[in-house]
Amino acid sequence: MKQNNNMPSLKEKPLNQLLAGLTQLDDSRKFLDASISGISLHAGSVCSGNIFVAIPGNKFDGHDFIPEAVKNGAAAIISNGRDIGELSIPQIRVANPRRAASWVASEFFDHPSRELTIIGITGTNGKTSTATLVASILDAAGYKTAQMGTLGLIAEGNYPQEKILTTLDQVALHKSLFDLKENGFTHVVMEVSSHALQQCRVTDVDFNIAAFTNLTPEHLDYHGNMEEYYHAKAKLFKMLPITATAVINNDDIYGEKIISESSTPILTTSISTKENVHYSSFESTLNGITGDIKAGDHSYKIQSSLIGSFNLENILTAVGIVHAMGIPPHFVTKGIDSCKFIPGRMEMFKIPSGGTVIIDYAHTPDAYEKVLGTICKMSSGKMTVIFGAGGDRDVSKRPTMAAIAEKFAEQCFITPDNPRFDNPQAIQADIIKGFTRKCYTVFSDRGKAIRAALTDLKKNDILAVLGKGRENYQEIQGEKIPYSDVKNIQEFCDEN
Repeated sequence: MKQNNNMPSLKEKPLNQLLAGLTQLDDSRKFLDASISGISLHAGSVCSGNIFVAIPGNKFDGHDFIPEAVKNGAAAIISNGRDIGELSIPQIRVANPRRAASWVASEFFDHPSRELTIIGITGTNGKTSTATLVASILDAAGYKTAQMGTLGLIAEGNYPQEKILTTLDQVALHKSLFDLKENGFTHVVMEVSSHALQQCRVTDVDFNIAAFTNLTPEHLDYHGNMEEYYHAKAKLFKMLPITATAVINNDDIYGEKIISESSTPILTTSISTKENVHYSSFESTLNGITGDIKAGDHSYKIQSSLIGSFNLENILTAVGIVHAMGIPPHFVTKGIDSCKFIPGRMEMFKIPSGGTVIIDYAHTPDAYEKVLGTICKMSSGKMTVIFGAGGDRDVSKRPTMAAIAEKFAEQCFITPDNPRFDNPQAIQADIIKGFTRKCYTVFSDRGKAIRAALTDLKKNDILAVLGKGRENYQEIQGEKIPYSDVKNIQEFCDEN
């Protein structure tokens, strides 16, 4: 039996306290005097005295691993009522184990979000950039701030965080918030994915501010259609208390829907009209963005090295968020100016030949259009694009991304990009359907594609490497194989 060493700073809690907020499918009160030392969603990580929450997933069902959890010392099981026979420990049956996991985790960790200022940012594109800008502004204003999202957990101190999910699972999330609170953090800027909202990962997080960037086709393999995708995103705003504020991009048609359905105070943002938060003037060039943003009686002077129309939107949303929080304008100006680049987002590398490499996390048609549209204006030389498409994800976007890449690039290199359990050759075949001319080469090794493109890169040429950003792995058949676009680029430069 494993020893419980994963949550040493918390006292054990009685089972009845953890279950008090749940609606159970049967009467399990005879078991409620048990003491609980922790919570696990994975049978293999169960320690003595833990609750194991059995969650049905797309590929695996946690109920199949209940015997392993019991063997590892679980003190109680939360299940969906599936018949798994008699157990030697309490089995609490609930309608939705994911929802139960959220409440139990929040209760076990003493509802840490209630003692933090939590900013949640959702949307298809722009979450990471907006979150990074907000965190930079809050840092400039003197708040001890953490950032959670695609880049992992970014916080002062020793917080190792594997970059697996945009939004952590219920237990990892509340444990991280507890740790941050205990270490003196006051503000957390959190990217909130549609999967997290649909899977109840943030249901018991008390958000003070929630922001919406945009909604374009993505994750339709999971949600089915845009309407369901929208409803998943909209959950964030429907769960806000009346004391919270929503910051909504009113230039997006789905932003208009959120506004019409919301019951909390709203700040609207727009580049094209004079909404609550808008540009009174701006200039966007390849050297950056300058301008003035008006929000009520306040004016915020903007000077940023970030480029592209999409960063005009991200800056506007970030200013809307901190305006709602009452951050003084001079800290806003300082924080935006301090944010020189977003890791893995339009990140530039100069090559010894005089060419330029730009890596970007873009992995949707809308992001391709915006990123490549900006990059093509940056040089008079040739543009090459390296990209792929994720496996076990929306198939329909694959040829569309190829068509957009072809529109901007002289040549395209098609490579693997997290094929997961999908067939890499099938993914490549789907991508190729989007080309109308033979401007592409297929590589089975992404690193070799990067080196081939770099070898051919001349002065003033640009290589756009899309899809992975700062990711440090390829996900293949359930394994994360170490791999980095950045490392390949840096090694090439060192060798040349």
